[in-house]
This record gives sequence, structure tokens and C-alpha cells, in this order.
Amino acid sequence: MTSEPNPVGPTAPTGPLDALDRRIVAALQIDGRASWRRIATALGEPERKVARRGLRLLESGAVAVRGLVVRGETVILRMNCRPGAVRDTAVATARRDDAIFSYVLAGAADCVAELQCQPGELARLALDEVPALPGLVAQQVSPVLRYFRTVHEWSPGILGDDETAALVGETARPVDDIGVPAVLDGLAPDEHAILRALAEDGRSTHDELAAVAGVSVATARRRVESLTRQGVVSIRAAVEPALLGLPVEALLWIRTRPDEVEEVGRLLVESPLVRYAAVVMGEHQILVDVTQPSKQALHAFLTESAWVRRAEAVQSHLVVEAWKRSGVPARGVSLFPVAGG
Repeated sequence: MTSEPNPVGPTAPTGPLDALDRRIVAALQIDGRASWRRIATALGEPERKVARRGLRLLESGAVAVRGLVVRGETVILRMNCRPGAVRDTAVATARRDDAIFSYVLAGAADCVAELQCQPGELARLALDEVPALPGLVAQQVSPVLRYFRTVHEWSPGILGDDETAALVGETARPVDDIGVPAVLDGLAPDEHAILRALAEDGRSTHDELAAVAGVSVATARRRVESLTRQGVVSIRAAVEPALLGLPVEALLWIRTRPDEVEEVGRLLVESPLVRYAAVVMGEHQILVDVTQPSKQALHAFLTESAWVRRAEAVQSHLVVEAWKRSGVPARGVSLFPVAGG
């Protein structure tokens, strides 16, 4: 199998964005559907300038806004691969439509992914589908029990409190509070059409959504608000952390005493550079995705942070390549249907 091209496309920025572009991306991370006018007002910048910069970021692929539909409970898949097959395995995993992220790592594990697993399908996923991935030698499937932070909730501390408050809208119900949304099966055809459109472009206007769903603009607006509020879909702005000045990304598996899990999780998410923190089953109870401006800063996070004193063991893995983030495939990865995906 021929390896895919580099995930950074020819027109995408390859270095850190400038200050205003970073602030626009940070605004989209808070509300991916916010209008350019609303973002400009929150940032205190001219609307035309913000719209021009924002559209350029979207068109270049530096940031992608998509709707991620919650279709099942989540599991973490750790994989070891044959020499020379690591990228093929990671790309094949990213191509699954149930994959939320797929990373290549430097460390004891070669790849890691987060997958959505529908009720009753864990055995088929673990015993049939995952072993069929190309190049796979060993696997470990760990169900997620709860989240301290999802990437959807990540805000890297670029904006001030007042700017953030001006962008924060109604908060969706947390995924771990609602489990698998039972409402999915009972949705009307127009709601399914809106979900499909948001999965393609999370910034689709209410006029565009109304057209594809065959409903009025007012109805499309109500549908989006309801689906978001219930946690059926979350609108995510996916961006490479390096573009925000955070080129070092690591996954940490943390083991601690069972009665310390909650406190360790609370301490971890005090840092705005922790993108993701979840309680998982297995030898290590907490999985963390953290970004840092340098390896020296990562070393300090691993040795000097308050949570370290409560941890019994930590495995750290550097993220080498990201082939999917927040359900958005990297540039150059074409998706196709996968059985059971």
C-alpha cells in the first residue's frame, strides 16, 4: 500500500499564524458558527478585516469547522504495527467514519485513535474490524468512562475573559451526561439532512440548511439550536496546534490511585494547554492530550505540575502525525465507507 501524502496541503500554512489569525481561530473554537460580525465585535476588530482573514483560514485548510454527530460511546484504540506500516495503519483508521482522531506516535504505541462504538457493537469492533486494519500487530481497546475535557471544549488561552464571554453561547449537554443520544433514531428526515450538511460544513448558513432540508429558515435555526443543545452534534473547529504556536503535542497515560482520579483530572484541566482529558479503562486510568510551545515546557509540565504529585506512573508519547482531528481528516486523506464504521 502506498503511503498517503503529507497531511499539510500545498496551500495550508506551515508555520505559526500571526496574532490576529490565532485570535480568529480561537473564536471559532469557542463558537464555530459565530458570524464574522460577532467575532469582530468580540475581538474589537473591523468586520471586513476579520471576514477576509477568517475566509482565508477556512479556504486554505488551516482551520476546518465541522459538525461531529455523537453516534455511540467512545473507545480508545492503541495499536502497534509492522515496521514500515505505521502510517498505513493510522490512515486506514482515520478513514473510518466512526474515528474522531487518529495519530501516529513516538513511544511504546505506534498509533492511537478514538472511535465511536454503537451499543452492542464493541465485540465486533474489537474482534473483527480492528484486527483487519492493515499492518496491525497488536491492539488494546479501552472504553472511555467519562471526560474531564473534550477537544470541543478546548480553548488555548489566546482570548481574554471578556472576549470569550462575548462568544460563548448556550452550552450543549456534556456527552458523558447523556451517553448515546437515544433521540437519533427518532429524528425527522429534515433533522438528518441538517446533520449531514453540518458534518460537511459546520458553518453552513441557516438559509443553506433550510434549502437542503426543505424547511423554513426559522425551522432550520430551531433544529440546529435543538440538536446542539441536546448534544447530538457539536460544532468543532479543527486546527493543528502548531499553527497556534504550540508545536509540541503529547499523549499521556496516567496511573493513579482510584480515589485520586477525580482530583488529578481537575488539576490537569486547570491548564489551558490540555486539549483533552478522559477517564479510560485499563492499567492507566486517565488519557491526556497536551500541547506545549517547546519540549522544555513539556518537561516542566510532566515534572513540576500539581497533578504530578498525585500520579503513580505516566507514559508519555509524542504525536508525530495527526491524520484526523475532531472527525476532520487531514489534507490528502480521502474517506470511503468502512464496514461497521
